[in-house]
Amino acid sequence: MEYTRVAARLRVQIARFSGELSAGLPKVARRLVSEMVYGIQASQSVVLTKIARALEEDVRVKKTEERLSRQLGRGSLGAVVQRNLLKEGASRIGRNTLLIFDSSDLRKRYAKRMEYLCTVRDGSEKELGPGYWLTQVVGAEAGGEELVPLYGALYSTEAPGFTSENKEWMTVVDAVSGAVSKRGVWVMDRGGDRKEIVLGMLDRGLRFLIRMRGDRHIVAGRSIMNVAEAAASCPCPYAETVVKEEGGKERVYHIEFGFRKVRFPGREEVLYLVVVNGFGKEPLMLLTTEPLRRSRRVLWRVVRSYLRRWAIEETIRFIKQCYELEDVRVLGYRRLVNLMPLVTAASYFAAVVLDTRAKLRIMAGYVFRAAKRLFGIPDFRYYAIADGLMSIFQRHPGRIYIQSRPDNAQAQFVLFTESPP
Repeated sequence: MEYTRVAARLRVQIARFSGELSAGLPKVARRLVSEMVYGIQASQSVVLTKIARALEEDVRVKKTEERLSRQLGRGSLGAVVQRNLLKEGASRIGRNTLLIFDSSDLRKRYAKRMEYLCTVRDGSEKELGPGYWLTQVVGAEAGGEELVPLYGALYSTEAPGFTSENKEWMTVVDAVSGAVSKRGVWVMDRGGDRKEIVLGMLDRGLRFLIRMRGDRHIVAGRSIMNVAEAAASCPCPYAETVVKEEGGKERVYHIEFGFRKVRFPGREEVLYLVVVNGFGKEPLMLLTTEPLRRSRRVLWRVVRSYLRRWAIEETIRFIKQCYELEDVRVLGYRRLVNLMPLVTAASYFAAVVLDTRAKLRIMAGYVFRAAKRLFGIPDFRYYAIADGLMSIFQRHPGRIYIQSRPDNAQAQFVLFTESPP
């Protein structure tokens, strides 16, 4: 009986959250958003057949699947959900929150009929194959635990209208930075060090921390040199010990770090090159707009901010594995594009709405207990939350209903009501 009530309350919360996400859409599309967010959680999958079964409708599963597929083809669906999700998450982004940008791939090894398949490089297997590209942005505090999934997009280099990867990336940057009023510090891995990206960030007045390749060029002193040369002559007077989990095992690194002032070729802004030795044969080289001085505390804050980026890798694995993203079988490209914001929204519910809002903490406790993991709750608790949600909904299934968007005067009261209406 206890879990029956919890399941009902969780469905109410998902419906209310989905109501916020679908603001501006017609009723039939709002129904789809609620069903998709709930179905992804209940089935722990983006496969429409599994989602259809989780919805418990009084029609054949095939009919429900066809309806979901048809509604996923709506032209503005993904854009509206993404815009509303950014609005929801923007309040959690402060001046110094890290905006961790990641580009990855969605490998479709055996796909033949999916629309606009392009060639991607599988990051785990280091090989080329058919698939799509993904861009994601997660908010995080340098010294905090919470991750805030803000943006998720899919694109193909073979799709009509595609011009360049740089444009795709800057479209994401513009959408997120606009929603958060340019708050936060962008953190990018290699690829973000391309001239078009760095200049785009500088032109927009954005703060950033970008990993550089050694063959990129910067201005150090009065000379233009490659980044590797500038790093080789950079003093690294500070030291720290870092523990990183790799392949399920902890590995200890003893690192040394320092910085020097630089400029980007053709620009007058003062930038800083942070050099970290100890992670491998080549130094870790970071270009940042953040003002630095000879202070171990100040410099370590920047180094730690980049190291926090490792957390995004776990988030990406969480989304792909927990929701079977690579098993997606939607053939139409528009449907694939619309699906990504819905998956991001489902992960936002598990990572943020359920786990942190004060009135839902007791529900999070129920969810943790329902996960039934052999070795307890892992450090990355979102896996356990996703497992718990699926467990509760499978044992206590029910229907999800459309919730009207609450007006501003009643929004907070309605959101934190713990009993279903």
